[in-house]
Amino acid sequence: MTLDDINSLSTEDFVAEFGSIYEHSPWIAAKACAYRPFSDTAQMLGAFAQVVRQADKEAQLALVKAHPELGHRAGIDQALSTESQHEQGGAGLDRLTPAEYEQFHKLNTAYREKFGMPFVICVRKAGKSPKAVILEAMATRLQSSPDAELAEALTQIDAIASLRLQDKVQL
Repeated sequence: MTLDDINSLSTEDFVAEFGSIYEHSPWIAAKACAYRPFSDTAQMLGAFAQVVRQADKEAQLALVKAHPELGHRAGIDQALSTESQHEQGGAGLDRLTPAEYEQFHKLNTAYREKFGMPFVICVRKAGKSPKAVILEAMATRLQSSPDAELAEALTQIDAIASLRLQDKVQL
């Protein structure tokens, strides 16, 4: 799909094509559509990110809460998006040992209790030992303030969206 194709899509078709860039949040694509025409994918992604940053805190929290808990719902939760299944599977989070599952469960629970939202990280950028990197990040980020953690979660979500957009658009 070329930029000309993207820029000429109807709003409905744009949302159908790009509504999954942000987990279970097609409203972001619907609003980003208004920023067309895009000159490149960076500008397109910037429009998506701007919609998120301009959203009120309630909408931002809803976006974070639309993400699954890592290592917990993979392969179990039918609401898990195809993209999340692929991303978590690629990091081995759908194949945890009992000990790894217990670590993820413990940290997920502590994180949700402290922040009221799931831990979000771009698992595709977690390197060659994603489970260890993710567990370390969970433990470290548990020390953050709620405002700092919401900002970090949104930054991670933008990184996820960037990779998902790259998967969809080959220019």
